[in-house]
Amino acid sequence: MDSGNSLVSKADLSIEIPPFLSTAFLHAAHIFFPPTIFSLILPLTDSAESPISPFAMHELPFKPDAPWLAPLAGYSDLPFRMLCRSFGAACCVTEMVSAKGLVYGGHGTARLLTSDAGDAPLVVQLFGSEPAIFDRAMPLLLERGFTHFDLNCGCSVRKVTKGGSGSALMAKPALLLAIVEVMLRHAGPGRVGVKLRLGSAPGEKNYLDMGQRLADLGAGWLALHPRTARQLFGGAADWSAIGTLARAVSIPVLASGDLFTAETAARCLAETGCAGVMFARGALIDPMIFQRLKDILAGRESAQRTPESLAATTSLHIELARNLDGTPRALRALRAFLPRYAKGFSGIRALRQAFLQCGSWEELEDTAGRIAGLCEDAAPDDESDGPDVSDLADLSD
Repeated sequence: MDSGNSLVSKADLSIEIPPFLSTAFLHAAHIFFPPTIFSLILPLTDSAESPISPFAMHELPFKPDAPWLAPLAGYSDLPFRMLCRSFGAACCVTEMVSAKGLVYGGHGTARLLTSDAGDAPLVVQLFGSEPAIFDRAMPLLLERGFTHFDLNCGCSVRKVTKGGSGSALMAKPALLLAIVEVMLRHAGPGRVGVKLRLGSAPGEKNYLDMGQRLADLGAGWLALHPRTARQLFGGAADWSAIGTLARAVSIPVLASGDLFTAETAARCLAETGCAGVMFARGALIDPMIFQRLKDILAGRESAQRTPESLAATTSLHIELARNLDGTPRALRALRAFLPRYAKGFSGIRALRQAFLQCGSWEELEDTAGRIAGLCEDAAPDDESDGPDVSDLADLSD
């Protein structure tokens, strides 16, 4: 099914939700009700009339128990965002969008901006290195109803930084500030955030100065991945820097980096005093991580990660992708992605091969049902087939 202007009714989402997931799904019951839940899609096409924005009514949440889904290049599309919202994600950020691609109609930009009435609050993350391009890109996004934006200064992947974008902006403070100034002029004070790294290299850390200057400029929030650009994802994230930044600025600071479990996120909150956390790679392994963090902070026992719950999560992801996208591209992407959910269970190697051989949505769903039959305590030779975070480096943070 093409996601252009299609309507998807409640009947289309015929998923039987097992009792052990009821709390998480009731938390975001709007995903299944009312029947017109997926009726408002925002295609990137010229229109005589701007769509009514589903985002304008939503302010962004900055609380320890309001975890965000980070921008994840190649992963945080509409189906995955809706999946995470069903498990308690309080706000989601799009995959990073090229400002230049937006202006010049780059291939794939429309897909990255596909959204839905239930996909709120939502932040659109942009990357680029030319203020003049942002000056042209921002009106296009505002005309389509988007209201909150983020500048990517955290991606350290070569294909992004070689053009002066992403974490390369940390080495050019004046340019970074000029871009944010343009974004704020169009969006308004407080509606633009910035995703930062510590700096370009260990001896060139300027996150604190940049954070203070961005706050003075009118930025609404900051997110910090506490590694330098040169580190990529190597070494340990320096959470102490998050606390330092949070104490130094008057705007909310979101923590990112090495938040692979809800327990580590709770510890990060306690150690840094930051406003909230932004899950990236942790959400790719366990989309229920949002609800788990909420349970921990509320003193509740979190639901166990069982084969049955993983099978239900996988089936829901398939159903959302089929109804909100339905393209062969989406099917191929899920075939490689879904085995991540079964990390730590024996039999994952054979299951991965079964997923890769699926040629239809029905075969994908049938294979997902096999997850419920997996055994815990994976054998050592199965561990290397799981979704350890080393294969997730090409992300936008």
